[in-house]
Amino acid sequence: MNIDSIIEQARRGNRDAIAQLYEMFVDRIYRYIVYRVDGDADAEDLTAEVFVKMVEGLPQYTPTGVPFEAWLYRIAFARVIDYRRRATRRPVNELTDNLSDDDAISPEDRVQNQEEVEEMRHAFSFLNDEQQQVLILRIVERKSHQEVADVIGKSVTAVKSVQYRALQILAGQLGETKVRHYLRGVPDDE
Repeated sequence: MNIDSIIEQARRGNRDAIAQLYEMFVDRIYRYIVYRVDGDADAEDLTAEVFVKMVEGLPQYTPTGVPFEAWLYRIAFARVIDYRRRATRRPVNELTDNLSDDDAISPEDRVQNQEEVEEMRHAFSFLNDEQQQVLILRIVERKSHQEVADVIGKSVTAVKSVQYRALQILAGQLGETKVRHYLRGVPDDE
């Protein structure tokens, strides 16, 4: 079944079609959000909110030629902005329940990975919302310039410009090697 027919069935209230849309997009939306909020629990909550808004908005959704996924990213962007507006500065001490005893990763590596994630989140805080959105869609979600342009409603040239400025800011925050490591998939030692 193609995406358009799934969307149409979901618009009519078909629970199986709604579940299919959720399964198709939940991981992408979660990844998009997790880099922009303080912790995994907040990202999970916001991801759930996105899909609640999706279900609420489906009856009014009309295909415009822009991918359905772009509509979901716009909802996610709005949820992140709302989250930031209502968030107050508070220390976050999160216990994650997704680490199991049989994980192959050592405790030292776990700590280093967590430190790297926190360093990246901190560096991202120097970017404006549009820059964050472009980098996450381009680099984490591996969207093309055209797909990002569809999501944010700008031209491909504007997306490239925003991406370039954002990478320059991150380079200043993380150092050039770390930017390559995090954003280009190049190991630190290369």
